[in-house]
Amino acid sequence: MPKTPPDRQSLPYRDCVGIALFNAEGQVFIGRRQGIVVPEGAEETQRPWQMPQGGMDKGETAREAALRELWEETSVRSVRFIAELPDWIYYDLPDADLGIALKGKYRGQRQRWFAFRLTGDDSEIDVLAPGGGEFPAEFDAWRWEDLSSLPDLIVPFKREAYEKIVSGFAGLPELVRQGA
Repeated sequence: MPKTPPDRQSLPYRDCVGIALFNAEGQVFIGRRQGIVVPEGAEETQRPWQMPQGGMDKGETAREAALRELWEETSVRSVRFIAELPDWIYYDLPDADLGIALKGKYRGQRQRWFAFRLTGDDSEIDVLAPGGGEFPAEFDAWRWEDLSSLPDLIVPFKREAYEKIVSGFAGLPELVRQGA
């Protein structure tokens, strides 16, 4: 007999952070989620790409969590803070994942988003052995991408959240290209 999913309204959101890591050309880092099955014949753009993100630890500020998550997922430490979105951005899990994803404890995530500029070299990025090999890889590939194209590259249930992120950081690519 199939398990009855929990009542969405009774579940809280998980507090998380997200990181838009910009390069000197004003593009952002995206990683391809490891272990995601892509339908045969699917185009590369249909793969689930995303920016680094993760949960906040108890007693940790959102900015501290963002820097930690960036290290744990990409090995990057050479960054300069650019901006923080002023509001939480929420997304809900699809019904099929409710009670399963996020350890079954959450209905989705509420995220604080930060923008950083990579001040080091691309060679610092290591998604296959992140944090000097101390952490499990969450991504199996990465690339630089235009901020505006991100909503079309991520899983559909995060699209609205990514549209808000893109809107909130819309002026940053040009500022970064100008040396911000």
